[in-house]
Amino acid sequence: MDLLTSDELRHLLVTYGYLAILLIVAVESMGIPVPGETMLILASVYAGTTHHLVIALVIAAAATGAILGDNLGFLAGRYGGYRLVHRYGRYIWLDERKLRLGQYIFDRHGGKVVFFGRFLPILRIWAAFLAGTHAMPWARFLTFNAAGGIVWATTVGLAGYVLGDTLLRSGGVVSIASAVAVLLAAALVALVARRKEHQLQAMADRDGRDIRLA
Repeated sequence: MDLLTSDELRHLLVTYGYLAILLIVAVESMGIPVPGETMLILASVYAGTTHHLVIALVIAAAATGAILGDNLGFLAGRYGGYRLVHRYGRYIWLDERKLRLGQYIFDRHGGKVVFFGRFLPILRIWAAFLAGTHAMPWARFLTFNAAGGIVWATTVGLAGYVLGDTLLRSGGVVSIASAVAVLLAAALVALVARRKEHQLQAMADRDGRDIRLA
Protein backbone atom coordinates (compact mmCIF):
# COMPACT_ATOMS: atom_id res chain seq x y z
CA MET A 1 0.00 0.00 0.00
CA ASP A 2 1.51 3.31 -1.06
CA LEU A 3 1.44 6.44 1.05
CA LEU A 4 0.78 8.82 -1.87
CA THR A 5 -1.99 8.85 -4.47
CA SER A 6 -1.52 9.51 -8.18
CA ASP A 7 -3.08 12.96 -7.81
CA GLU A 8 -0.67 13.83 -5.01
CA LEU A 9 2.27 12.64 -7.11
CA ARG A 10 1.16 14.80 -10.03
CA HIS A 11 0.84 17.81 -7.75
CA LEU A 12 4.33 17.27 -6.35
CA LEU A 13 5.76 16.79 -9.83
CA VAL A 14 4.20 19.94 -11.28
CA THR A 15 5.11 22.00 -8.20
CA TYR A 16 8.64 20.80 -7.45
CA GLY A 17 9.78 19.10 -10.67
CA TYR A 18 13.10 17.24 -10.51
CA LEU A 19 13.41 17.64 -6.74
CA ALA A 20 10.13 15.75 -6.24
CA ILE A 21 11.39 12.89 -8.42
CA LEU A 22 14.67 12.64 -6.51
CA LEU A 23 13.03 12.74 -3.07
CA ILE A 24 10.19 10.30 -3.79
CA VAL A 25 12.56 7.75 -5.32
CA ALA A 26 15.03 8.23 -2.45
CA VAL A 27 12.35 7.76 0.22
CA GLU A 28 11.13 4.54 -1.44
CA SER A 29 14.70 3.28 -1.66
CA MET A 30 15.18 3.90 2.06
CA GLY A 31 12.44 1.34 2.79
CA ILE A 32 9.29 3.46 3.00
CA PRO A 33 6.54 2.32 0.59
CA VAL A 34 5.97 5.44 -1.45
CA PRO A 35 5.51 4.95 -5.22
CA GLY A 36 8.98 5.86 -6.49
CA GLU A 37 8.76 3.96 -9.77
CA THR A 38 5.29 5.38 -10.40
CA MET A 39 6.74 8.85 -9.93
CA LEU A 40 9.48 8.10 -12.46
CA ILE A 41 6.97 6.79 -15.01
CA LEU A 42 4.65 9.74 -14.43
CA ALA A 43 7.51 12.22 -14.80
CA SER A 44 8.81 10.54 -17.96
CA VAL A 45 5.40 10.47 -19.65
CA TYR A 46 4.87 14.08 -18.55
CA ALA A 47 8.21 15.04 -20.11
CA GLY A 48 7.25 13.29 -23.34
CA THR A 49 3.80 14.83 -23.62
CA THR A 50 4.52 18.38 -22.45
CA HIS A 51 8.31 18.81 -22.79
CA HIS A 52 8.18 20.90 -19.61
CA LEU A 53 10.82 18.58 -18.16
CA VAL A 54 14.04 17.40 -19.80
CA ILE A 55 14.12 13.60 -19.88
CA ALA A 56 17.89 13.46 -19.24
CA LEU A 57 17.36 15.41 -16.01
CA VAL A 58 14.37 13.24 -15.05
CA ILE A 59 16.58 10.16 -15.41
CA ALA A 60 19.44 11.82 -13.51
CA ALA A 61 17.12 12.82 -10.65
CA ALA A 62 15.68 9.30 -10.37
CA ALA A 63 19.11 7.63 -10.51
CA THR A 64 20.47 10.02 -7.87
CA GLY A 65 17.48 9.41 -5.63
CA ALA A 66 17.83 5.64 -6.03
CA ILE A 67 21.52 5.65 -5.14
CA LEU A 68 21.13 8.09 -2.25
CA GLY A 69 18.13 6.32 -0.73
CA ASP A 70 19.67 2.87 -1.11
CA ASN A 71 22.83 3.97 0.67
CA LEU A 72 20.79 5.35 3.56
CA GLY A 73 18.87 2.06 3.65
CA PHE A 74 22.18 0.20 3.63
CA LEU A 75 23.39 2.19 6.64
CA ALA A 76 20.12 1.56 8.48
CA GLY A 77 20.49 -2.16 7.92
CA ARG A 78 24.16 -2.15 8.94
CA TYR A 79 23.56 -0.36 12.24
CA GLY A 80 20.74 -2.23 13.92
CA GLY A 81 17.97 -1.68 11.40
CA TYR A 82 16.22 -4.97 12.10
CA ARG A 83 15.46 -3.95 15.67
CA LEU A 84 13.72 -0.81 14.42
CA VAL A 85 11.74 -2.79 11.86
CA HIS A 86 10.60 -5.32 14.46
CA ARG A 87 9.29 -2.45 16.55
CA TYR A 88 7.95 -0.07 13.89
CA GLY A 89 7.75 -2.09 10.67
CA ARG A 90 3.98 -2.54 10.90
CA TYR A 91 3.56 1.18 10.31
CA ILE A 92 5.10 0.85 6.84
CA TRP A 93 3.57 -2.55 6.02
CA LEU A 94 6.85 -4.39 6.57
CA ASP A 95 6.30 -7.36 8.85
CA GLU A 96 8.55 -10.25 9.83
CA ARG A 97 7.23 -12.51 7.02
CA LYS A 98 8.29 -9.98 4.41
CA LEU A 99 11.67 -9.60 6.04
CA ARG A 100 12.07 -13.37 6.01
CA LEU A 101 11.25 -13.36 2.29
CA GLY A 102 13.88 -10.73 1.58
CA GLN A 103 16.50 -12.53 3.63
CA TYR A 104 15.68 -15.85 1.95
CA ILE A 105 16.26 -14.35 -1.50
CA PHE A 106 19.37 -12.46 -0.44
CA ASP A 107 20.97 -15.55 1.10
CA ARG A 108 20.68 -17.38 -2.21
CA HIS A 109 21.54 -14.64 -4.69
CA GLY A 110 23.77 -12.22 -2.79
CA GLY A 111 25.05 -9.24 -4.76
CA LYS A 112 22.73 -9.85 -7.72
CA VAL A 113 19.84 -8.77 -5.50
CA VAL A 114 21.36 -5.31 -5.18
CA PHE A 115 21.42 -4.82 -8.95
CA PHE A 116 18.25 -6.62 -10.06
CA GLY A 117 16.29 -5.76 -6.92
CA ARG A 118 15.82 -2.28 -8.35
CA PHE A 119 13.58 -3.80 -11.05
CA LEU A 120 11.45 -6.02 -8.77
CA PRO A 121 8.66 -4.60 -6.60
CA ILE A 122 9.26 -7.17 -3.86
CA LEU A 123 12.92 -6.22 -3.50
CA ARG A 124 13.13 -2.56 -4.47
CA ILE A 125 12.41 -1.43 -0.92
CA TRP A 126 14.47 -4.04 0.95
CA ALA A 127 17.56 -4.90 -1.12
CA ALA A 128 19.80 -2.15 0.27
CA PHE A 129 18.59 -2.74 3.83
CA LEU A 130 19.35 -6.46 3.57
CA ALA A 131 22.77 -5.75 2.07
CA GLY A 132 23.55 -3.71 5.18
CA THR A 133 22.36 -6.36 7.61
CA HIS A 134 24.42 -8.99 5.78
CA ALA A 135 27.54 -6.79 6.19
CA MET A 136 28.13 -6.60 2.44
CA PRO A 137 31.30 -4.54 1.77
CA TRP A 138 30.19 -0.98 1.05
CA ALA A 139 32.39 -0.55 -2.05
CA ARG A 140 30.90 -3.69 -3.62
CA PHE A 141 27.40 -2.61 -2.64
CA LEU A 142 27.89 0.85 -4.13
CA THR A 143 29.11 -0.61 -7.44
CA PHE A 144 26.08 -2.87 -7.91
CA ASN A 145 23.74 -0.27 -6.48
CA ALA A 146 24.88 2.57 -8.73
CA ALA A 147 24.78 0.35 -11.81
CA GLY A 148 21.29 -0.89 -10.98
CA GLY A 149 19.98 2.60 -10.22
CA ILE A 150 21.32 4.09 -13.44
CA VAL A 151 20.11 1.23 -15.65
CA TRP A 152 16.68 1.23 -13.97
CA ALA A 153 16.20 5.01 -14.24
CA THR A 154 17.36 5.04 -17.87
CA THR A 155 15.24 2.08 -18.97
CA VAL A 156 12.03 3.12 -17.24
CA GLY A 157 12.57 6.80 -17.98
CA LEU A 158 13.15 6.37 -21.71
CA ALA A 159 10.22 3.95 -22.02
CA GLY A 160 7.88 6.45 -20.37
CA TYR A 161 9.23 9.33 -22.43
CA VAL A 162 8.82 7.47 -25.73
CA LEU A 163 5.27 6.54 -24.77
CA GLY A 164 4.43 10.13 -23.88
CA ASP A 165 5.99 11.49 -27.06
CA THR A 166 4.15 8.89 -29.14
CA LEU A 167 0.85 9.80 -27.55
CA LEU A 168 1.52 13.48 -28.22
CA ARG A 169 2.47 12.98 -31.88
CA SER A 170 0.04 10.28 -32.99
CA GLY A 171 -3.22 10.89 -31.19
CA GLY A 172 -6.44 9.10 -32.02
CA VAL A 173 -6.56 5.33 -32.38
CA VAL A 174 -2.78 4.90 -32.23
CA SER A 175 -2.48 6.68 -28.91
CA ILE A 176 -5.36 4.72 -27.41
CA ALA A 177 -3.88 1.45 -28.63
CA SER A 178 -0.48 2.38 -27.19
CA ALA A 179 -1.96 3.28 -23.83
CA VAL A 180 -3.95 0.04 -23.70
CA ALA A 181 -0.86 -2.00 -24.64
CA VAL A 182 1.20 -0.35 -21.90
CA LEU A 183 -1.52 -0.90 -19.31
CA LEU A 184 -1.88 -4.57 -20.27
CA ALA A 185 1.89 -5.08 -20.15
CA ALA A 186 2.11 -3.40 -16.75
CA ALA A 187 -0.75 -5.52 -15.42
CA LEU A 188 0.91 -8.70 -16.70
CA VAL A 189 4.26 -7.83 -15.13
CA ALA A 190 2.54 -7.00 -11.82
CA LEU A 191 0.61 -10.30 -11.89
CA VAL A 192 3.72 -12.37 -12.59
CA ALA A 193 5.71 -10.54 -9.92
CA ARG A 194 2.93 -11.04 -7.39
CA ARG A 195 2.65 -14.76 -8.10
CA LYS A 196 6.41 -15.15 -7.82
CA GLU A 197 6.37 -13.28 -4.53
CA HIS A 198 3.76 -15.69 -3.11
CA GLN A 199 5.84 -18.70 -4.21
CA LEU A 200 9.01 -17.31 -2.67
CA GLN A 201 7.18 -16.32 0.51
CA ALA A 202 5.92 -19.90 0.93
CA MET A 203 9.46 -21.25 0.54
CA ALA A 204 10.84 -18.66 2.96
CA ASP A 205 8.19 -19.56 5.55
CA ARG A 206 8.95 -23.27 5.17
CA ASP A 207 12.64 -22.53 5.67
CA GLY A 208 11.59 -21.19 9.04
CA ARG A 209 14.81 -19.59 10.23
CA ASP A 210 14.79 -16.71 12.66
CA ILE A 211 15.44 -13.24 11.36
CA ARG A 212 19.04 -12.27 12.06
CA LEU A 213 19.56 -9.07 13.98
CA ALA A 214 22.28 -6.66 12.86
